[in-house]
Amino acid sequence: MEGYKAEIDKLKKRLNTAKNLKVKAETRMEELKKQQKELLEEIKEYDIEPENLEGEIKKLEEELESLLNEADKLLPEDDILQGKVS
Repeated sequence: MEGYKAEIDKLKKRLNTAKNLKVKAETRMEELKKQQKELLEEIKEYDIEPENLEGEIKKLEEELESLLNEADKLLPEDDILQGKVS
């Protein structure tokens, strides 16, 4: 009979732990859903549809790369900037 009581107590403890973890997970899920909603609203403020976000990021990265290359071409060579031209 003592063995059953100990086993039941163990099960109760595990059940309480599981309930606590469930509550924490549900709370975290709600936080993440709220954060997702806020991010989607912010994305839409930039007139970008969420499903087009990856394409928009790629387009902006390509534009940035192009602008950096253009700026690099407009600057004098490093030797000139360091006064090493004879």
